[in-house]
Amino acid sequence: MLDRRRFLEGSSAGLGVGALSAPNTALAATRPHGARKPALMKLGTQEPTSEENFQRFQRYGVKNVCGWYKIADPARHYPTVDELKAVTALGEKYGISIDMTDCDIGRGDKSALMLGKSPERDREIEDFQKTIRNCAAAGIPAIKYYLSILPILRLAEVPGRGDTMYNRWNYADAVAGNGDALVLGPKDAGAGTPSLTRAGHVDADTFWERITYVLDRIVPVANEYKIRLAQHPHDPGLPPQGFRGVPNVLGTVEGLKRFVSIQESPYHGLNFCQGTVCEMLDDPRTQVFDVIRWFGTRKKIFNVHFRNIKGHRGDFVAEGFPDDGDIDLGATVETYREVGYDGMLMPDHIPRMVPMGRSVAQLHAAEDESFVFAYGYIRGLIQMAGRGA
Repeated sequence: MLDRRRFLEGSSAGLGVGALSAPNTALAATRPHGARKPALMKLGTQEPTSEENFQRFQRYGVKNVCGWYKIADPARHYPTVDELKAVTALGEKYGISIDMTDCDIGRGDKSALMLGKSPERDREIEDFQKTIRNCAAAGIPAIKYYLSILPILRLAEVPGRGDTMYNRWNYADAVAGNGDALVLGPKDAGAGTPSLTRAGHVDADTFWERITYVLDRIVPVANEYKIRLAQHPHDPGLPPQGFRGVPNVLGTVEGLKRFVSIQESPYHGLNFCQGTVCEMLDDPRTQVFDVIRWFGTRKKIFNVHFRNIKGHRGDFVAEGFPDDGDIDLGATVETYREVGYDGMLMPDHIPRMVPMGRSVAQLHAAEDESFVFAYGYIRGLIQMAGRGA
């Protein structure tokens, strides 16, 4: 399944961007800071690893990907070197670089890491450490992961451009129990309000303790094997009281700054989801540029989920096309160029088409169209930045 489907399964608020000073307009992000730097970023993607998809990547000039491995034994929670090499071998066949892979350890309220349960969490950490070592042996230089308790939160879909559907989020509606409960999780019987997760009530200090416990044990291994670990921000940003008893501590810029400072390492950073970062800002159309600068100049951006939103913290529509939102994506690409970012810009949470009597095969083909549109759009922005336009 495409990543947009996967995310549905799966920090304190109000801090905004702290000491960051926002430019007055999006155009301010393009102002030169000394000699102009080249555009080093690459068009990337994170669709499933398969012959069919790699043929598509080759067709559309996508040469850098996050490769997905397949674990043969369901009782094993880390990939073997051979399973990872199967991904890199397919990349070599089609001239595609496997720049990164996934790790689902630590994601969701079933994870012992996030529940703080010992000794189970130590076994999960061992699996994460094995994943790091095996990636090094297979020649995959980075891992994106998501230490979280809550899934990515959205409400019901709303009509988008043409025959597409976009996802929305409104915190007030969510706590009142309005919207699509299938996305948000189970509700209390008859109450209408979302229930607690199996983690129960988790305060921010406890959440930070659990995150720090993990980082103290995986970042030293990443340092040893020179594998970059890219954490995804918590999506979306929430007020301090959180949702379903859980705060999203990595749902503010200040929370992300605290996260990257827990371990001082060139191998400890972010899967910088630009959409999620915009969702945690009061005025993303002006504030996102200095957020990119803060993390980019410190070399803490290891990968970029490149998407747009309409709205702001607590109330937004997301998962639309890259040109159908409030954010000037051309100006953000200029900012990535400015800070010397050299990783991938990849489509994320691509919109789906309304069925309208279509078959499953037709729906998949339509969703592929959304990715192809995003590939061309991102490639054009990178080329424009590279030419100084």
